[in-house]
Amino acid sequence: MQASMTENRRKAEPFYWLSVAKPRTSSEIVNEARDVLRTVKTQRLFTPTDEHRKLFGSQSSLCPQNKSSSIFSLDTSSSELPESRPPSGVCLSPLADKPTLIISEKKDEASFVFLPTPPADASDVRRVSSAWKGLFRTPSQKDLFSAEVVPLDRNEVKLDFDDPTMMMNNLDRSNNYLAEQRLYTSFNDESRQLICDEHTSRSGTEDFMEGTPGKFLLELQGERSALVKSVNSDGRFADEEQQFPCDQKKVPGTRSSQSRASGWKRRVTGLKDEAEINEWEEEDFFWHTRILPILHDLEKREDNIEQLCLACTKLYQALDEGNMLGKRFKRRNILLKALYKLVDIDSDPLSLKLAKLILAIKVDGKNLLGVCKLAFKICRNKKNDVIIQNDTLLDYLLQVLWNEDLQTNNEALVYCMAAIKCMSENEALLYKMVSKGAVEMFLELMKQINKIKENDMYFSKLGHLLVQVTATLRILADCPLARRRLSDSGAIPELCVALEQRGSDKDTCLWIVRVLSKLSTYNDFCAALADCSRCYALFLALLNKYQKQQDLVIRIIFILGNLTAKDDKSPEQFFKEKGSVNTLTSLFQTYYELDLNALTWHHDRKGKGEKHPKYPSKAEDVLIKLLRVLANLSTHPRVGAALAAARPLVGLLVTVLEYKSVDACEELVINAATTINNLSYYQVENSAVQDEKLHIAEMLVKLLMSYNMDVVVEAVRVFGNLSLHHEIRDFIMQKKIYKFMIALLDSKNREVCFSACGVLLNLTVDENKRAFLMEEGGIEKLVDCLQDFGPADWQLSCLICKTLWNYSEDMTSAASCFGEDTNTLLLLLTAFLDEEVELVCSLDKDIKDCQRVYWEREFKPVAEKLRDRIQSHHSSS
Repeated sequence: MQASMTENRRKAEPFYWLSVAKPRTSSEIVNEARDVLRTVKTQRLFTPTDEHRKLFGSQSSLCPQNKSSSIFSLDTSSSELPESRPPSGVCLSPLADKPTLIISEKKDEASFVFLPTPPADASDVRRVSSAWKGLFRTPSQKDLFSAEVVPLDRNEVKLDFDDPTMMMNNLDRSNNYLAEQRLYTSFNDESRQLICDEHTSRSGTEDFMEGTPGKFLLELQGERSALVKSVNSDGRFADEEQQFPCDQKKVPGTRSSQSRASGWKRRVTGLKDEAEINEWEEEDFFWHTRILPILHDLEKREDNIEQLCLACTKLYQALDEGNMLGKRFKRRNILLKALYKLVDIDSDPLSLKLAKLILAIKVDGKNLLGVCKLAFKICRNKKNDVIIQNDTLLDYLLQVLWNEDLQTNNEALVYCMAAIKCMSENEALLYKMVSKGAVEMFLELMKQINKIKENDMYFSKLGHLLVQVTATLRILADCPLARRRLSDSGAIPELCVALEQRGSDKDTCLWIVRVLSKLSTYNDFCAALADCSRCYALFLALLNKYQKQQDLVIRIIFILGNLTAKDDKSPEQFFKEKGSVNTLTSLFQTYYELDLNALTWHHDRKGKGEKHPKYPSKAEDVLIKLLRVLANLSTHPRVGAALAAARPLVGLLVTVLEYKSVDACEELVINAATTINNLSYYQVENSAVQDEKLHIAEMLVKLLMSYNMDVVVEAVRVFGNLSLHHEIRDFIMQKKIYKFMIALLDSKNREVCFSACGVLLNLTVDENKRAFLMEEGGIEKLVDCLQDFGPADWQLSCLICKTLWNYSEDMTSAASCFGEDTNTLLLLLTAFLDEEVELVCSLDKDIKDCQRVYWEREFKPVAEKLRDRIQSHHSSS
């Protein structure tokens, strides 16, 4: 008998008592919390593009007004040619006279090169140095290809090349005073006069520095005359035998001028075989017949941009055909001087041609810096994107980035990378560079920069390059193909290393964080970031260091919000970091005060007729993202319980509801309500939310009056958790809030009905509050919800059945309890308890399986009890 009474009393108990008797495991809490605790989504951060394509951006501390190296001019003085520097290393005034080149008047004899006689004293040394500076100062096109021809019958001393001793003595003496020498060569078809050319290549300069004599070119006029005569007007050879006279059969016993010339070349320049001589002869001939005419054409067409561009195109094709692109070309410095003179012309299409030509010649030093600046100048203008797409400038810039030394040419690489960054803003160029392996190249460059330690002299300078690299990666992160390459190449760990090393550089940190904030919106990158064990400590350190740097802070918080939402382990890992909660609370306090001050300022301005801004302010935006992190963290049982007990944090949350209206910032209010809802779920002894529950309930009433349904739903959800306490249930009845909950059942919105039904369920725990359901038409609305959402949402159906079970605990008659809805309710319960009914909810197998489990474990037991109770009282009545 006693057992039977116990059985009846247990059946009559409400389904939703306050849980105090039996502690639940974490897994049980999490499973139950899935419909109560929610992660929060937010709008993706907006990273404005630099419309003017500046080097470091408008907001950077490295912008031109703060960094002198960003300010540059491009003209002929930007070039650095070995011939333009006098060996003395002092600034010398140029000579007024033109350089004098010496040739022979006799066409039947070989032309001998006369080496300058070393001066006797220091004054003569200065005079010689000045002469060379005048010779190789930045020339005009006219001076570049003109020189005065001087016959041999002057008072110079003739060098006897048949005497090796005298020849080498003169060479040694001259090399002591002249480090590099150039004699311009040209020829005239009518006079057949030859201007000897002498060129000192880079390798020649290195040989000289090692103590070996410079390489001086010796040529025979007879040899040159034979070559000139064998060329037709169109530049082709008329006779192959005349083209290479050294290959002709020699008559025994005779010594031709050609063989003497070849011997002199071998002795003076160090050439080892005839093949090298022939190679040079071919190059020399190609230079005079193909290249020089184009250079003359460039000189004549300075006022016609279209013709100059066409000439530059021909020049590039001719150099490529003659295999003269690259560092091995001996006359590259003459060519560079001619090209750099054209840089002064204000024409981007021409500058593009020039930049490609100069890069193709493989310059370095200041020349490389100058051409990279020129490339950046071209690329920063969006109007040039079309002409850049149709050219190969990108290929040459990528070669520079891959081949040049990181430390030696760091400033040139900054401008090179900046030009590529500008190109990446164009979709066609972006896909082009990705297809050429640019993503892997950028990451490899970052790896090299990360190897430079902070005490290295190049550490700071390479930070400027890292800004350009990361700014480009941020643009590439929008491209699906580029993201795939970033993922495959392990971009996240390298970005974290760079962020840790450059923590003191705000600009670099900002761009790295911008890349991470974009990538963290994707699950695979989020998982990779969560695997970096140091990332949480790193983010906290940056938040503490740059607490008032809104642009940096908001992106770090955005990343943490993505991590805590997408990765189940992230909330606990972040919480375990030292000072994590204190850092978030400090940020909350800082930006709450900033927002409060801004609110006061806007209130004063509103009195003057100005409207409140439509979008969130900077401080509001930080608070929105910060509350999202707190809401996501609170989904973890241990972390949520700890945050619920953090009184300063809860106090700030309540303050947001107090001072911020829905009209002022809807998302901020919603996030605050969501965070309070999550924290209110945890029934812990020292919960600050429970201590403030009545104050919170008063703030929620204001939200229920909003026209924004999202705000209303969040407020109802909080009431669902708080209504577990009898003080809040009394408050709901006192303020007539239950009427609002019943009205929400007509919304036909599943989420709204679910939240409202949860509050009604808790209200039916108290016997003295159950009658309101019948008085306000609640029973009819609950039955309608069960009919509308039934098999589509077994959780909502289960909640409705529990509410009706509590309501009917003291039922004496089914008709008096449920009224006209009794038969409808019985039919619905019978239909929903059919074994096959749950299969109509979805065609997806996984969803079917999940719904079936919930139907069997949750809905079926409650529905059967309710059906049996109604049937027993229905038959008796």
